[in-house]
Formats: sequence, C-alpha cells, structure tokens
Amino acid sequence: MSRSRFLFVVPPLVGHINPAVGVAAELAARGHESAWVCADPGLVRRLAGADATVFACAGPVPGSGDGVRPSDLRGPEALKFLWERFLAPLAEGMAPQVESAVGEFRPDVVVADQQALAGGLVAERLGLPWATSATTSAEFTDVLSGMPKVAEWLDELLAGLRARIGDPAGTADPRFSPHLVLAFSTPEFVGPDARTGDRIRYVGPSVADRPAPSGFPWDWLDPARATALVTLGTANTEVGARFLTECLAAARERADRMQTVIVDPAGVLADTGAEEGAPGSGEKEDKGVLIVPSVPQLPLLERVDAVVCHAGHNTVCEALWHGVPLVVAPIRDDQPVVAGQVVEAGAGIRVRFGRVTAPKLGAAVDAVLHEPGYRFAAGRIRSAFRAAGGAFAAATHLEQLAIDAPAKETA
Repeated sequence: MSRSRFLFVVPPLVGHINPAVGVAAELAARGHESAWVCADPGLVRRLAGADATVFACAGPVPGSGDGVRPSDLRGPEALKFLWERFLAPLAEGMAPQVESAVGEFRPDVVVADQQALAGGLVAERLGLPWATSATTSAEFTDVLSGMPKVAEWLDELLAGLRARIGDPAGTADPRFSPHLVLAFSTPEFVGPDARTGDRIRYVGPSVADRPAPSGFPWDWLDPARATALVTLGTANTEVGARFLTECLAAARERADRMQTVIVDPAGVLADTGAEEGAPGSGEKEDKGVLIVPSVPQLPLLERVDAVVCHAGHNTVCEALWHGVPLVVAPIRDDQPVVAGQVVEAGAGIRVRFGRVTAPKLGAAVDAVLHEPGYRFAAGRIRSAFRAAGGAFAAATHLEQLAIDAPAKETA
C-alpha cells in the first residue's frame, strides 16, 4: 500500500506514550512515517527513540507547577482536579502546536490519546480523520453512571473546550473518535458491560521492546524461589512511602521462602535498614529483598510470579500479558476501575492502598502465589490479550483508516 503519515498526539505520561510507541514502530516497519506532539519532547524521545520527530508544545507536565496534586485527594475531587488542573489546560496548551504540526507534517491520520483532547478537537475542526488511542480500559465502562452531577459537570467542561479549540458545530465526544477507537484491552478483561460499537477495536495491550535501565542484578534472582515485584509506576512516588514500607515488612517476613523486588524511585525506603548495594548502583538489598530505583519491567515480568501494584493500566496489562496474577492497591483516577476489572476477571486481589497492613498484604501475596485459580485466570486473560493482536492489529486498523478517509471525502 502507499506510504502514509500518522501524527501521534500524546500527554507527557509514560503509560500513555508506551502503547503508542509500539504502534508507531509497527507502522515504521511497514514503511509509514510518524511524528509526535507532546509537552515533554524528551520523554517521547526516551521512549520512542532519539530520532523521533517531536513537535514541542505548551501544557502542564505532571509533578510541576499547578499540576502537583495534593496526595490526599481521592474520588470525585481527584477527578475534578485531574480535569481542571491538568487535562483541560493540557488540551488548550497543545492545540496551537497540534494545528501547526498538522500544517508542517501533513498527516493522513491524527492519532489522539484519550487524555490529549487537543488531537481530536483540532483534527475535527480541520476536517482530518482521527483515531483515539485509549490506553486505559476505564473509559469502556460507564463509571459515571452513579454520579450524574459529575457526568454533567464533565460534559460542560468538554463543551467549553470544544468552543475554544475545536469546531463549535462538532458533535463527537473528543474521548471517542467517530472514525476509530483503539482500545488497548479486551472485552475478556473489561468485563461483560464493555462498551462496543463499529468504530471500537479491542486490540489488546501494545507490548513492544523499549529502552530499559541497565545494571539490573539478574544474578540476584534465584530461579528456584517464588518472586514478587512491587511497583507503584512512575507517577505515584509522592504518596507511596507508607505502602512501600508495609510491602517491605511483608516481604521480610517471607524472605525464607520468596524473594521480592521493590521499585523505589524516590528513595522512600532509605532508612529501613536494608544494606547498601554496590557503590553508585542505587540498589539496596537484605535477605530476600532487593530495592532498586527502576527495573527493566518487561523482561523482569518474564521471571516473576506475582505483581503488587497501584492498578495502573499499563502495569496491570503487562503483568497479565505474561500471565502473572496481581495484588492491586488503587490510589485514584482510573485505578479503582482497573482494580475492579482485575478482581472480576479472577486474576488478583484488591487491597486498600491507604490502610492495608503488612499482614494483609502478605496474605494477599501468598494467595495469588499459591491458590491456582488466580494464575489460571491470569493465563486466560493472557491468551485473550495475545490473540487480540496488539500493536500489529492497531497498525492495521490505522492503515485502513488512512485508506478509507480520502475515499469518504471524495464520495
């Protein structure tokens, strides 16, 4: 087929960029060209490669300025903060550069992350075909059905954004393209009430090789012992001290029969008494426990037996892609929804992030390690994920959109 151009519009969030990276790589392997719009070009180049074409734009970056969210915000208040202080300002900040990038790069299709609303709104205003990149499955259930006032408030916020940066006469929900929605999950995981429609394509996780931190002490892992990985992702370091401390206590109590790798990027476990590793390595270890600032997550998941995490969609899907059951402790945003999907699928146990104790954490880890039902369910989701096609399927759908759109315009 002819060569096409795809413009990926993404927020400055690792979990939203990584799935798109795999799709862009697959498109490149087929001879197509991609470019990016992001408020953090360095992050895109770190994940997609130093040669990636990235158009910088304005907009808040998590963890800086007004985007710093109070750690105690939960529920509707956390959702309101997310939209008012991050997603809406991000859309308005990105919009001018999205339009400029369209003029310079001249894409055939815009691929807009579900949290980078400027992509869809600007594409609609300019008459370009666009696809939604839905990197979390939370939006594929009616999570606001029990909160009608919140739903009404969000509708008004989206209408305001459309009036300012989109086509005031447009009707499409900027979170769901009328042309194509790439859902990086499957109905088997989302559940029986999963949103469906002709434009929605469940492609499963986009899991592709990516740059990984070097120096991980692979020799420390004993293949004869069960292994658990504890991680809170890249955006929760400011709220993780208590939870990671409880995880460490539970791991130490089981050090005679299992080994635990704890990811501690902020060094919140610095005063726990763990011995320092090699000078400059950033590692600490004591009997049966390894504490590191980062891990090569994908290759490590091939060698672990359980994952303890915050129910971030990427971490959950990558664990289940490897058939690994989970203990999930959601903090906010989409994480409670994703945690519910893990539990409903039978692939893990949910605990309370702010209140769980080491004994309860340890009991949950013991259960997912030793009760076969959890691993069986994780294996079922693994099979569904891999059958969905991932980045390969997503690229195929995008190719078809690039072919169909000009035909529709001339019909």
